[in-house]
Amino acid sequence: MAATGGASYFTSRDHEQITVAAFLNVFIAWEEFIEASIGDFMMGEATMNGGQPVRYVTPPTRDHAGKMVIHMNRYFDYANHENIKKLANLYFDTGYPFNTPINSLTQELSDLKIMRNACAHMSSTTKAALEGLGLRIFGSPQAGITVYQMLTAEDPRTNPKVTVFAAYCDKLLVTAELVALG
Repeated sequence: MAATGGASYFTSRDHEQITVAAFLNVFIAWEEFIEASIGDFMMGEATMNGGQPVRYVTPPTRDHAGKMVIHMNRYFDYANHENIKKLANLYFDTGYPFNTPINSLTQELSDLKIMRNACAHMSSTTKAALEGLGLRIFGSPQAGITVYQMLTAEDPRTNPKVTVFAAYCDKLLVTAELVALG
């Protein structure tokens, strides 16, 4: 947004914080979608196409379904796609409707978790993981890259060219649609 005369109302730090916050909101929305979908299908809801996942569980209430997912833990890690697949296979025949869409997105989900972790804390481990992700995406070393720089850079793997942020958002939306449709 530009003020009169072309000056920006926002500093570069503001742009960075807004972009990273938007990324985190997308990541949280993905986790909430997976959580809600698992609960819905555990309660016997059909997919949007009318498919009925074969359940191995029949919780009496939605709250009870959530407790079954958490089990003895304090929370369930919806950011871990391997945990989602294990849970789907445990509660639904062949993991339907989760396994096929999530299997097609495993690398991207791992990438998103690397970026999420780098947003939360920057240790030597998260820095190395983020730089490794930058190397994989851009094809050359990305020493010192920030999450903001990565998200706002053009993704060389896409055609037409879009930002890394837009590319990952598009993939999450398609995957969520595939889960919802069944």
